[in-house]
Amino acid sequence: MTAMLRARSVSLSFGDTPALRGADFLVDTGEIVAIMGPSGSGKSTLLHCLAGILVPDEGEIHVGGERLDTMGEAARSALRRDRFGFVFQFGQLVPELTAAENVALPLLLSGMRRAEAARRADLRMAELGLDGLGGRRSGELSGGQAQRVALARALVAEPEVIFADEPTGSLDSLTGEQVMDLLVGTAREQGTTVVLVTHDARVAAYADREVMVRDGRVTSPVGTS
Repeated sequence: MTAMLRARSVSLSFGDTPALRGADFLVDTGEIVAIMGPSGSGKSTLLHCLAGILVPDEGEIHVGGERLDTMGEAARSALRRDRFGFVFQFGQLVPELTAAENVALPLLLSGMRRAEAARRADLRMAELGLDGLGGRRSGELSGGQAQRVALARALVAEPEVIFADEPTGSLDSLTGEQVMDLLVGTAREQGTTVVLVTHDARVAAYADREVMVRDGRVTSPVGTS
């Protein structure tokens, strides 16, 4: 296997408060890795650095053969748009858009024609059991439905990496299991790499491997490559 993401000695502070202190991390192509740790440990900050949302103060982050942390904002935005997908705890759907429009949004932002983007969005929603819900807005969806819409949006462009930050944190246990079954099953079918942040051991059990973050450092083995 080859490394999809690699972080070396990554440090980041918010003002005088250190969030990451020389963290190392590696995930191979097609691997599903769960990042665990107590609240405030730096696990979400690490995910945001890996995704190019935050830029570390020190250290290196590589995506495939590219150096991510030295890219400009425009290049990092294009990377997030074209190669990454995201699922967050509360879905973060655009409330003014319908469910189908939310799912099609990454395709439209990449320049796809509206009709083709809508067709692909409908197909992805059907695969995730969202038939008939395309015209609803986020306020008209249950928590589980909204999170499946967010998952469809993350998957619709067939990204290389999906970043999931507490994707079941706002759901009951049964709905959370359904969302994780869909996320992991689809990722394995497509060979998508998944970096998953969670505090829930039941969610982490879906991953191929777990790493632990404490006090801004990865304290368990970071990978095999």
